[in-house]
Amino acid sequence: MAFKEHTRDGGERWRLQGAVYLFIFQFIFVHQLKAQIRYSIPEEMKKGSLVGNIAQDLGLDLKRLRSGRARIVTGENIQYVELKADKGTLVVHERIDREQLCGEVTPCSFAFEILLEKPMELHPVTIEVLDINDNAPTFQNSHLKFEISESAVLGSRFVLEIADDADVGENGLQNYILSPNDNFVLKQHVNPDGSKYAEMVLQKPLDREEQPRLSLKLLAVDGGNPQRSGTVNIDVNILDANDNAPVFNQSLYKASVVENAPKGTYIVTVNASDIDSGSNGRIEYSLSKSKAGIADLFNIDQATGLIYVAKEIDFEKDKKIEFRVEAKDQGGLTDSSKVEIEVIDVNDNAPVINVMSFTSPVSEDAPAGTTIGIINVKDLDSGGNGQISCKIEGHVPFKIKSDVRNYYALITDAALDRENLSECNITVIASDAGSPPLSTKRTFYLKVSDVNDNNPVFPQGSYSAPITENNTPGVSILSVNAKDPDENQNARVSYILEECEISGSPVSEYVSINAESGVLHAVRSFDYEQIKQLVFTIKAQDGGSPPLSSNVTVKVMIQDQNDNPPQVLYPVQTGGSLVAEMVPRSADVGYLVTKVVAVDVDSGQNAWLSYRLQKATDRALFEVGLQNGEIRTIRQVTDKDAVKQRLTVIVEDNGQPSRSATVIVNVAVADSFPEVLSEFTDFTQDKEYNDNLTFYLVLALAVVSFLFITCLVVIISVKIYRWRQSRVMYHSNLPVIPYYPPRYSDTLGTGTLQHVYNYEVCRTTDSRKSDCKFGQAGSQNVLIMDPSSTGTMQRIQSERSILDEPDSPLEVS
Repeated sequence: MAFKEHTRDGGERWRLQGAVYLFIFQFIFVHQLKAQIRYSIPEEMKKGSLVGNIAQDLGLDLKRLRSGRARIVTGENIQYVELKADKGTLVVHERIDREQLCGEVTPCSFAFEILLEKPMELHPVTIEVLDINDNAPTFQNSHLKFEISESAVLGSRFVLEIADDADVGENGLQNYILSPNDNFVLKQHVNPDGSKYAEMVLQKPLDREEQPRLSLKLLAVDGGNPQRSGTVNIDVNILDANDNAPVFNQSLYKASVVENAPKGTYIVTVNASDIDSGSNGRIEYSLSKSKAGIADLFNIDQATGLIYVAKEIDFEKDKKIEFRVEAKDQGGLTDSSKVEIEVIDVNDNAPVINVMSFTSPVSEDAPAGTTIGIINVKDLDSGGNGQISCKIEGHVPFKIKSDVRNYYALITDAALDRENLSECNITVIASDAGSPPLSTKRTFYLKVSDVNDNNPVFPQGSYSAPITENNTPGVSILSVNAKDPDENQNARVSYILEECEISGSPVSEYVSINAESGVLHAVRSFDYEQIKQLVFTIKAQDGGSPPLSSNVTVKVMIQDQNDNPPQVLYPVQTGGSLVAEMVPRSADVGYLVTKVVAVDVDSGQNAWLSYRLQKATDRALFEVGLQNGEIRTIRQVTDKDAVKQRLTVIVEDNGQPSRSATVIVNVAVADSFPEVLSEFTDFTQDKEYNDNLTFYLVLALAVVSFLFITCLVVIISVKIYRWRQSRVMYHSNLPVIPYYPPRYSDTLGTGTLQHVYNYEVCRTTDSRKSDCKFGQAGSQNVLIMDPSSTGTMQRIQSERSILDEPDSPLEVS
């Protein structure tokens, strides 16, 4: 580029500056633009299809592609190809539709650059997209209606709708075919731009009385393989009497319009005449069927033929617009003419900022001068209106730098600190040199990524929490929470139980922790009597790489619950015998009869025991110590006091709710043992102390009934078994000597044997008789006090003896 100054020797200065800038331009392109590659591919290739080996074609090795951060830069919104830097190949990235990309422009291609850094290199690449026959010719309307006078002269022309085929070349529209008929033939024409349209030409006069209506079909075919086609139905209504068609005074109308002209702007007027008179000579103008979207840009006055703007026109899309207008009289006769409109460009485009690459987030430890983005700025205008300058708005630690034409790099201007600046908006302003200048702003949101340099921190140095014993497994004990000032994965804290043992078992058998929430749960139910507290360590670990962690000590104190009743150690309660404490009648006040001893395995106030007298034969005679359980007389014993005294003592703990145990103390007020025996014979018959007698009687009856039925079943089963065994032994030739235990005792007391016997049974194979040997029971010495017997106390003695004839047989059949 050169600058021109209006001075006397201005011509020489212009050439000098031009030479200097030409040298700089050549230097940049010699060092930056290395080579230009061109590929040809068909449209609609599958994503991932190979386009070419760019590394091989450019003479670059794969290491250079990786070290130079090779990437594709393009000014388009859609990136159709992708660079595989690890393989050095170009592959299809997005679906390529030639019709969408280029429309009717041929050849169709798109370009981009391969950008390398360190040193910066720019390699232009052009990819030509070849057309395939993927579109069939289409008509805008499914039906065309014509009204034609029967007096239409031979050779009258009727313009048909143009078929639109998005394909080009041989794949585009090639031919029109009209269904066979007697009245019309098809004539095809080619526009200067290569598009084709067809007209129906009347070759045989019409007779409305013979055939008032015709139904035809127009077929549009392309030249692809396989061939594609589209059809439209043509309905012809034959009118009467109008025998002259309108005629345009020009076959071509030319005009121009400025782009972005407002709606209603006048363009041109077309004129046609009809030599008929009256209603047959009245003409209506219309835009003929044309390509999709063209007719929508303009409107025409049906009566005057005035054409004006209907929609906004953009020079960048349509530089020249062509369409046909049609004049039709009331009899249905038509004529058509062509209109060409040239669009004049104006400076209406602001610079466009295209992002080639942008890296976000950027690590906070990135050094100054790190490239975070590359942008490309373009202006579709020309001259001074297309000259661009870029700057960054505001005060941010970034700057913009340009080393290649129209390409700018965003780089860091200072070291970053996420704790002070975690995110930032970078606004780039691109302005042209027009008057007034047009500008564009583009804001980039940059986030500074975190580096894992902070450990999780617990708000407390240690945690402690109580839990009551007999808890439900899975109950929550406490929740720990550690904070990490880092971000995202670096701040994601997981909680882990450190391995340790409690009472010889892993800590995981006692508690578990939710790795995400830090909630500590009990794995099982705790028993205070077995373990009093749990002490372990919880580790908080973040998700960084490498991960950082911190520990905290947790103490779980198990609280006692009143879940154990007092246990009476003395006096011992027996099932059948009665134990009585004797008090002489000469006992004075405060005489210590006995002491109730009880313990509670709970702790604290749950284990504090108190004693009180619930029932007594004579409440005025005895008292129980509230704290020590000592039973003492509270008055002098007299002769009138009953010999048998029964005391019911309740032992209660101090828990909430309290638990208790009951012990019965039998006291005999007597001076001699025989006196005690005479009084305690019927002691257990006292109704006051046998409140549950009915229950035990019913239970005994049920047990006896069950045993009786069981015995019947067993006896029948044994009988059947013995009968079957005898049948087997009767027919067997082998000796059978069954073995029975050497001693058998009827310990249940429900059979007929009252003593212990020894016996053995011998059987032979030829006899169904058995010999039984048995002996007498041994002797036992027992001293009992049986409340159910009719006597007082009995001493039963039986001496063990052996029969004089132990081998005397007992025949059992």
